[in-house]
Amino acid sequence: MKALHTLLVSSALVLLPANAFAQDGGVEADAEQATDAQEEKWDVNAPTGANIQQVSIRTDEGTWMDVDVSPDGRTLAFSMLGDIYTMPIEGGTPTRIAEGLAWEVQPRFSPDGSRIAFTSDRAGGDNIWLMGRDGSDKQQLTKEDFRLLHQPSWSPDGQFIAAKKHFTTGRSLGTGEVWLYHVSGGGGVKLVERPSEAHQKELGEPIYAPDGEAIYFTRNDTSGPIFEYAQDSNAGIFRIEKYELATGERTTVVDGYGGAVRPTPSPDGSAIAFVRRDKDDSQLWVKEFASGRETMIFDGLDRDVQETWAVTGVYPNMDWTPDSRSIVFWSGGKLNRVNRDGTGARVIPFAINDTRGVADAPHPVIEVAPESFTTSIPKHATVSPDGRRVVFETLGRLWVKTIDGGTPRRLTSGEAIEAWPTFSRDGRNIAFVRWTDAGLGEIVVTDANGGNLRKVTRTPGHYANPAFSPDGRTIAFEKRSGGYLTSPDYSQDPGIYRVAVNGGTPE
Repeated sequence: MKALHTLLVSSALVLLPANAFAQDGGVEADAEQATDAQEEKWDVNAPTGANIQQVSIRTDEGTWMDVDVSPDGRTLAFSMLGDIYTMPIEGGTPTRIAEGLAWEVQPRFSPDGSRIAFTSDRAGGDNIWLMGRDGSDKQQLTKEDFRLLHQPSWSPDGQFIAAKKHFTTGRSLGTGEVWLYHVSGGGGVKLVERPSEAHQKELGEPIYAPDGEAIYFTRNDTSGPIFEYAQDSNAGIFRIEKYELATGERTTVVDGYGGAVRPTPSPDGSAIAFVRRDKDDSQLWVKEFASGRETMIFDGLDRDVQETWAVTGVYPNMDWTPDSRSIVFWSGGKLNRVNRDGTGARVIPFAINDTRGVADAPHPVIEVAPESFTTSIPKHATVSPDGRRVVFETLGRLWVKTIDGGTPRRLTSGEAIEAWPTFSRDGRNIAFVRWTDAGLGEIVVTDANGGNLRKVTRTPGHYANPAFSPDGRTIAFEKRSGGYLTSPDYSQDPGIYRVAVNGGTPE
């Protein structure tokens, strides 16, 4: 079955041309590619016009550090402040192998130890990159410019990399999918699909099983598609699932009280390490597959981010030593190591003495109160019956201008919010909705020049979309319900109504 899977995926990833894998499944147009090639590329590490100063850093601790162990067990790769380092597993002075203004994290050694996969935004957005063990020959593997990628994981044969691709929604929050890429490049193959385009709950942290037959990942399994803040992590937000590459079958590996994130299978395949929440504490646990027993082995992790929007992972990467006897992880600003049974916890010391490039913040000159400016969202534009003028709303006020240009002028001088303007058929009058949070809404009519303002509705309400009858004697309008962001008062009997243009009781 493994051979069959490798054959199928290799065929999909290698034999098909890269431009057959557009972000959302379509074929990229040659003309669009040509245009993109002509555009000047932004160099993240050398931004145009930026004044970059080198700031000295001397530290023996760091924040949110991803760490990985080389296949021979002798070397660690870790990230700190957006740069990647290597050093002996016993500790010492790290060697920086990825640096610059680009943010580079999540290093993972290839199975033969010769290369490192990592996440970098040096091409303008987060993508998966490859480099030599010493930092040489950096190459971009994925080339997404919108559905950005994180959290690379090598297949045991070193031919594929699984990664999390992030999808946003209209709310800006979103979810992930697990994608598979051949190390030679290409558009990738989708493995674990998001439930829907509107789904907002996180899925990520993919990592290969040691036998190459499956991929573990974490998923927010709370009910509903909408992301919610302040969820109860102790009741369980995330679970760890397993995706079988040969069949596509998904099974739950770890869940329950405190949830389960950052799946990290042991090299011998007998156990999986993970992070779980216990009240306010994040803890390191190990589940033995043979017995099903789950044991807490370290009770001092930094707080995971289960309750928040964890695009790049719920906890930093950690890794086992090749003999499956101990785990290396970040906590308390330090790199740590603990035995599989929870004994022998110790700090792996390091001392960094180097620099970071810091670009001066831009200070554009912005006029605070200009005499005139262009608004971005004019709304409810309505052309007069003679086609010579247009009335529209912007910044909560109604404005009138000639159809062929000219300077807009206020229709009225009122301070209330004004919206939904409409001309009468003869062009002599304009009806619109006037609103204040205290007084709610009312429908008013004014002469086309903004004079002789008179109120049509007698009671406040949530009104919208007034329209004159052909003879100009009646106004039809929409009556809505309030609540949520507006007052719930005067919300009874929503519907379509009409009222005399001179005022009266709507019907």
